[in-house]
Amino acid sequence: MTVLQESPTRTEEDILALYRAHLSKGRATLAELFGSHMEVASSGAWLTTSDGERFLNAGGYGVFIMGARHPLVVEAVERQLHTHPTATRILLEPTVAQAAEALVSVMPAGLDRVHFALSGAEAVETGLKLARAGGFKHTVAMRGGYHGKTLGALSATGKEVYQQPFRPLVPDFVHLPYGDADALEAELKAHPGRTCVILEPVQGEGGVIIPPRNYLKTVEQLVREHDGFLILDEIQSGLGRLGEWWGADIDGITPDVLLTGKALGGGIMPVSAAVATRKAFRVFDKDPFLHTATFSGQPVLMAAVQGSIRAIQEERLVTRAMDLGGLLLPKLTEIARRNIGDLLVEVRGRGLLIGVELVEAGLAGELLIELFNHGVVANHSMNGSAVVRFTPPAVLTDADVAFLLDSFDKATRALVTGSATMPKGGN
Repeated sequence: MTVLQESPTRTEEDILALYRAHLSKGRATLAELFGSHMEVASSGAWLTTSDGERFLNAGGYGVFIMGARHPLVVEAVERQLHTHPTATRILLEPTVAQAAEALVSVMPAGLDRVHFALSGAEAVETGLKLARAGGFKHTVAMRGGYHGKTLGALSATGKEVYQQPFRPLVPDFVHLPYGDADALEAELKAHPGRTCVILEPVQGEGGVIIPPRNYLKTVEQLVREHDGFLILDEIQSGLGRLGEWWGADIDGITPDVLLTGKALGGGIMPVSAAVATRKAFRVFDKDPFLHTATFSGQPVLMAAVQGSIRAIQEERLVTRAMDLGGLLLPKLTEIARRNIGDLLVEVRGRGLLIGVELVEAGLAGELLIELFNHGVVANHSMNGSAVVRFTPPAVLTDADVAFLLDSFDKATRALVTGSATMPKGGN
C-alpha cells in the first residue's frame, strides 16, 4: 500500500503546470492574465495569495454575501463534521429537516417544500423537472438569462456560444427579450396551460440587467392568467444580495418554484435548493425516489445552510446590503463618469449586485486587470462581456468601502492612460 506523504510547497509555476497537465489549458491562460497569483487564504472580505498580497474580494459570483469563513458558519460546519457529516439517506436525519425549516422561514409565503442540491444548475434542473412532471412541457426563458450549463439548465441559458457545441439540447425551449411583457403574453396565449416561464429578477450574468418597473409582477399575472408555471431563479440574487431577502419580495410575487444557491452554503459548502409550493411539489411527495442525488441534504451541508441563514439574520446583512449598495452605486457612478466617461455606457445595480458597462468587451477585460492591479477582485459577466460586475460581501467595513472606491478610481484612471501592467496585488 502506498503511503501518501505531505505535499511539498508548490510554487505558482508548479500549480500552473498542473492546471495545464490535468485541468484546463484555457483556465491556465486566464490565470496568467492575472499574473499567475495563487490564492491560499481568505477571511471576511479579503483573500490572501501565496506571496502575501491581500485583495478585497468583490467577486465570487455572489457567493460571499457574508464574507469568507464567517464564524457562525464555520462553527456549525465544524460541529457537524466532528459528529455526523454524511448520512445514509434512509433514516431520519435532523439537520436536513431543520435546514429546510430555516430556509422556508425566510421565503415568500406559500413556498414551503424544499429539495436540496449542490450546484445552482442542479437546482435549475429540479425546477424544470417539477414543471415538466406537472404537464408544463413548453419552456420560455429570457435572452441574456443564465441558469447553468448542465443540459436542461443550458437549454434555458440564453447564450448561443455556450449552447452550440452541445446541440441538440432539451426540446421545446424558446427565448424571449427580457423585460418584454407583450412578447411573453403572446407566447403564453399560444401555449395555454402548458408553459413554464423561467427568469431572474435581475440578470446577473447578463450584465446586471434590471427589468422595467413592475415587470416581475406582470409576469406573474400573465402566467396565472394563462395557467402556466413560474420559476424564479434567485441563485445569484437571493439571500440579501439585492437588499431584500429575495428579488421576489421587491415586487411581492410568489413563483411556483424559487431557486437559491451560491450564498446558501455560507461561502464554505456547495449547496443549492429548489423551494416550491405544495401544488408544484406534489409529484415529489408522491414518489420520493423520482428525483434524488447522493449528496442532497447531507448533514455537513445542512449545517452550513443553518449557519448562513443565522448569520444573515443576526447581523442584519439584508439591510446592510441595501445600505452599502445605496452608498456604492452613486459613488462608483460618479467616479466612472469622471474618469472614463467616453468609455462608459452605464453603471447600474441593485443592492450589492453592481455592473459597470463599457463600450466594448476588451475594455471590460482591461478594467478587471487594472482593478486587480489595485487590490480588488471583481468578475466578468458571462452573458454580458462588456460588463464588469461587483458582488462584494455585506460585511464590508468603512475602511473596506474606502479601499474599494479608491481602487476603482485608480483603476479607471489607469484604463484611460493605457498604463495597464501585469497584476501586482493589493495592500
